[in-house]
Amino acid sequence: MSHADRPDPNSVLLNSGKPAATAEQLIAALDELGVEHTTITHEPLYTVEQSKALQSQNAHFDLPGARTKNLFLRNKKGRMFLLVVEQDHMVDLRGLRDKLQMPGGQFAFASTERLGKFLGVVPGSVSPLALYNDHEGKVQAFIQDTLLAQEWIYLHPCRNTHSTRLRTIDLLRVLDAWQHPVTPLNFE
Repeated sequence: MSHADRPDPNSVLLNSGKPAATAEQLIAALDELGVEHTTITHEPLYTVEQSKALQSQNAHFDLPGARTKNLFLRNKKGRMFLLVVEQDHMVDLRGLRDKLQMPGGQFAFASTERLGKFLGVVPGSVSPLALYNDHEGKVQAFIQDTLLAQEWIYLHPCRNTHSTRLRTIDLLRVLDAWQHPVTPLNFE
């Protein structure tokens, strides 16, 4: 599968016209907030399957931590949502809107253009850390409650060529500092 059709992550401009944060800038922001983390670089990961293959080959991933699937969604009214679930969780988009009791029509995947403008990333790099780029507060974050119960979590820091491991409680603290409080989501 070729990914040549994806935009260059280094050329992504936010809705404001400013360049999106790089992985290095995001990691510096975590350091500035005093967040304990470790980050490794690796080949680009575009799917959960590719991520699982890397996890089985790299000792860094032997450390405990939840693995995620991240969905950037929109509804017909143009509202945008970041949904973070366990990597093997299947999401029913039709039922999700009803579960959240959210007006505005069914959820659909947001376009690559919208992904760049509001989260500053390209497909394959979506994670809650990309909310660092949402200076306008346009994206609402939902994280599966079973992920929030884990002590550690692995996420891409704005690039799918990096994986960062941090405490889940620190992730929530960081998102609060970036004006993106998380809504826990129970799928049971």
